[in-house]
Amino acid sequence: MAATPWAAMRGLESFSQLVWGHPARIAAGLIISDWPLFEHRGVLLDTSRNYFGVEDLLRLIGAMSANKLNVFHWHITDSQSFPLVLKSEPELAAKGSYGPDMLYSAEDVKRVVEFGLEHGVRIIPEIDMPGHTGSWAEAYPEIVACANMFWWPAGAPWEERLAAEPGTGHLNPLIPKTYDVVKNVVKETTTLFPDTFYHGGADEVVPGCWKADPTIQKYLANNGTLSQVLEIFINNTHPYILSLNRTAVYWEDVILDSEIKIDPSILPPETTIMQTWNRGPNNTKLLVSAGYRTIVSSSDFYYLDCGHGDFTGNNSAYDQHPDFEQKKGGSWCGPFKSWQLIYNYDITRGLTEEEAKLVLGGEVALWSEQSDSRVLDSRIWPRASALAEAMWSGNRDENGKKRSADATDRLNEWVNRMVSRGVKAEPIQPL
Repeated sequence: MAATPWAAMRGLESFSQLVWGHPARIAAGLIISDWPLFEHRGVLLDTSRNYFGVEDLLRLIGAMSANKLNVFHWHITDSQSFPLVLKSEPELAAKGSYGPDMLYSAEDVKRVVEFGLEHGVRIIPEIDMPGHTGSWAEAYPEIVACANMFWWPAGAPWEERLAAEPGTGHLNPLIPKTYDVVKNVVKETTTLFPDTFYHGGADEVVPGCWKADPTIQKYLANNGTLSQVLEIFINNTHPYILSLNRTAVYWEDVILDSEIKIDPSILPPETTIMQTWNRGPNNTKLLVSAGYRTIVSSSDFYYLDCGHGDFTGNNSAYDQHPDFEQKKGGSWCGPFKSWQLIYNYDITRGLTEEEAKLVLGGEVALWSEQSDSRVLDSRIWPRASALAEAMWSGNRDENGKKRSADATDRLNEWVNRMVSRGVKAEPIQPL
């Protein structure tokens, strides 16, 4: 008996997996009582750094549904491009996208959202801000600090870079027009995406960018701080998100960054969800102990882009003797996150029983500096399947022992099922 349509959908998926062999045989006489350990089981895809067509997104969502994953976190925009077409701010996509054939129209979004609904997958939009907004400067250069500058000035220490990576650009919270544009973007995005979660980003606000802006320089000269600049932005945008009947999701940086962070009292746990990506279980503990519902996307375990080197040119990390210790191989978050590493991660480790209840679940993330449609399936599958099982039924047996050996057999068979459904998952063992 299923309590909801989504539960029935998951049950039917389980029934389909009882069909086995050639010729097909169906297991009988079984009683299955099944439910997920975590309510939030997701995949994040970045469609700004490289573009993915709508058909790619639908194929991803369909595969997610088959894996009983239920959240597609769509990181739509970033410094590299702004592909979302908005009627209220048409210039953002017209000037900030990669081109007219690399856009998401309102009809495209509707198609994705409805496909998600039909397959039991929520679509949560993220319009990252105030950092990661260089693409906005093509339409509104006056509201973007340090846009189109070299991201790491020659001779400058890492702390004085202008962005986390090329390219540069942060929204300027001290300019009133910033909020005219931002509120149009947020309002229309929430009309396109009916989910009750709205992801406001707020990660990687880099001091060097805001320090390079004359308006902000003047503010700092009058004893203001960069953290206060961020507070101004959050105070102007968080209540607006709430007014649109949305729960705001932010990256952990907004309260845990070492340099630029706000007082947590500005973001009450009742109306705010945090997403963690740094320091594994340590930052999860910090967030839930402060009372925040938390989504876990630890880069140490769940970043699917890691281990493929660096995308910038002339990187001195490779200017080494052949016998040097390779360590991360030029990838900031290397090594490659294998399915075993993903499966092995216990996202509530070190938490009290009450704190663990605040962990909504987890998301694997594919940031797309080095990914596009050609490698989408193999970068995500079957590694996201390892997350799916860990989030649904856990990674331990009834005796508390890790069941990686059994999981290998299940995953190996599941790869072939996904391939038979048109998903180009990569193999995990010899034939």
